[in-house]
Amino acid sequence: MFVVSRRTVVLAAVTAGLALLAPAAQACPFCSAEGKTLTADANEASLILFGKLTNARLDPKDSYAGQTDLEVEVVVKSHAILAGRKVVTLPRYLPPDPDYKFLVFCDVYKGQIDPYRGEAVKADSRIAAYLKGALAVKDKEPTTRLKYFFDYLEDKDTAVSGDAYKEFGFADYKDYRAVAEKLPADTIAKWLKDPNTPPSRYGLYASMLGHCGTGEHAAVLRGLLDDPQRRFTSGMDGMLAGYVLLKPADGWAYLTGLMKDTNLEFNLRYAALRAARFIHEFRPDLVKPADLAAGVAVLLDQKDISDLAIEDLRKWGQWGLADRIIDLYGKESHSAPIIRRAILRYALTCPPTADPKVARFVADRRKDSAKLIDEGQEILNLEAPKPTASAAAPAPAGTKQ
Repeated sequence: MFVVSRRTVVLAAVTAGLALLAPAAQACPFCSAEGKTLTADANEASLILFGKLTNARLDPKDSYAGQTDLEVEVVVKSHAILAGRKVVTLPRYLPPDPDYKFLVFCDVYKGQIDPYRGEAVKADSRIAAYLKGALAVKDKEPTTRLKYFFDYLEDKDTAVSGDAYKEFGFADYKDYRAVAEKLPADTIAKWLKDPNTPPSRYGLYASMLGHCGTGEHAAVLRGLLDDPQRRFTSGMDGMLAGYVLLKPADGWAYLTGLMKDTNLEFNLRYAALRAARFIHEFRPDLVKPADLAAGVAVLLDQKDISDLAIEDLRKWGQWGLADRIIDLYGKESHSAPIIRRAILRYALTCPPTADPKVARFVADRRKDSAKLIDEGQEILNLEAPKPTASAAAPAPAGTKQ
């Protein structure tokens, strides 16, 4: 990649600032996509070219400067200024390598082509055709776009497959679900069984299989979940969610079993909690709210994860657990500030009518922990949207009323 022009740096800074102000979308919950997609980058470019480098020459007056010609093979995004030119000069010395070609993003500034970004790819890369096709569907329905990117998820060029993965990572779940339910389950199962599949893909692929698979494919996911080599990957939450999607009762029992097992490492229990979050937010049809809360409530006594469970139960409006949660405040095992803050936020959010004990608890904390109370309230004031505090959710079985 070569250095961008000064004008482009300014434009990029402005764009980044605007991006920080944009609201976050409900993206695919099992992808860890970062950075912009090639399509997003292409939208900002005036001209995109693909070709090989030739005729690199150093500036005799400046050993850090020079020029290199780009022999244009594919015009990914055209502009009138190109006017049929087959060679464009890049403002940098880039020694040609026959094994690589360049994808070059250009601006047009003061009547000149201003190349500001170059991506080196293998000479046989399909990135030019891929990006050209991506631009062709960029204004289509989201499901049409995602179907296009699915075909490139296992491309041998990591620049292509990685970008296709990002597209799923930034997709809204409703669009992702509509596509996932119609994908070829056997193909996805094959990817999951392949030892060469990157562990970072397990979550996405397993959740895809959960949407389009059958009981036979549930066995594939169960095998992955039981495999000690796969259990510690970043995709464990997606594998659990996929299993629950295919076999709700068996999958939920397996998931809660992980949360109950205090002998398991934190990462496994946390993956189970993340899968429970997915069910609550996106697929409440799979598990009853009371069962979901009861499952997460087993984490309350586990000091290394209880704060996260308390936060989720608060956001879900599970006030039937109020008595149990505020009783944790006085326990030595739960004396860590992060846990106590979570308990206080729960108590501050809980409607007074849900449990009379909560009001007394908050009043006592205003006397002995006023600073923590103020900090908790300040955090709650910044939340958007705030948890619904209308009707109290039903209490899980075995909890105090």
